[in-house]
Amino acid sequence: MIPFNMPPYTGEEDHLVLDAMRGPKLCGDGPYALKCQKWFEDQLGCLKTLLTPSCTHALEMAAILIDIQPGDEVIMPSYTFVSTANPFVLRGAKVVFVDIRPDTMNIDETLIEAAITDKTKAIVPVHYAGVSCDMDTIIRIADKYKLFVVEDAAQAFYSYYKNEPVGTRGHLAAFSFHETKNVTSGGEGGLLIINDKRFVQRAEIIREKGTNRSQFFRGMVDKYTWVDVGSSYLPSEIQAAYLYGQLLNAEKIQAKRLEIWRNYYNGLLPLVQRELITLSAVPGDCSQNAHMFYLKVRDIEVRTQLLSHLKAAGILAVFHYVPLHSAIAGMQFGSFIGDDNFTTVESSRLIRLPLYYGMDIADCEKVIRAIFDFFDTL
Repeated sequence: MIPFNMPPYTGEEDHLVLDAMRGPKLCGDGPYALKCQKWFEDQLGCLKTLLTPSCTHALEMAAILIDIQPGDEVIMPSYTFVSTANPFVLRGAKVVFVDIRPDTMNIDETLIEAAITDKTKAIVPVHYAGVSCDMDTIIRIADKYKLFVVEDAAQAFYSYYKNEPVGTRGHLAAFSFHETKNVTSGGEGGLLIINDKRFVQRAEIIREKGTNRSQFFRGMVDKYTWVDVGSSYLPSEIQAAYLYGQLLNAEKIQAKRLEIWRNYYNGLLPLVQRELITLSAVPGDCSQNAHMFYLKVRDIEVRTQLLSHLKAAGILAVFHYVPLHSAIAGMQFGSFIGDDNFTTVESSRLIRLPLYYGMDIADCEKVIRAIFDFFDTL
């Protein structure tokens, strides 16, 4: 069976994790955590980054930092993971869903302004499959209405928008290092990206259970105490060491993923020309990171048949999100504004193919042949 995903592993992680295990500090913000954060700050050119146990936790911190209150509204796409919405719902916000663009599966930036009310506090664009949203338009709207922008860049590590790293245009952003992502910190993990200096000091406090502990260790205060709301948003040093081993090999990981992605794209183009499938679009001002490869078929019936065909051929392919506005909690905590022209129908056509760092090109070719076999016998 060709799995849908295998966690990335380079071999560099082993001695770093052992070194962390034998070191004097296993809790958060040890030497490897600081190395990871500096790596990201240098790579992104942002003000500050903070490792977190997950991308969900990073988004929870963002919701606290922008002071989401009960009754506030937050605009986002419905085609996303629950972790995009939950951090804001936990603070009492109402989620306002708008439709997506069928080419990128990202939020339709032209529909955001119509969804804004006097209760709107933030816009949360999701960079699906590592392809950036139209951030120029989103930032322009946010500036006009004095809204915060929190980028859910869970899938967008090493992606670019107009030659700028994704995650650096919003006030705040979040990466994921879950085992399905391009790099991982041992299966779970995340990163809060801070691009607005207003949030730097308070983010450290929130992350340290609402205490000024970080300031204490830097000698800025003579003792630390509880000064704000917060929680435990620090990953262990072992997670950071694993992640640092991946970051040292990030370019190698990216090169392999891009090779597989291009192999799929070029190999499946004949089916596009036969109008049997469509492939993801990457706008000219974007550079994607090969986080995933997906195709779309005619409808959900064909999708179900193709998934069964691939499984019988020893290939695990999967569909993706069920739109949040159709979920039980989505109907309770949010509402869809405007027409659902694309969110539901496009999500029901989408299939994700196996793609991971350790995947052989031969396995990629096997997947392509199996898809051709399906359509030749359909």
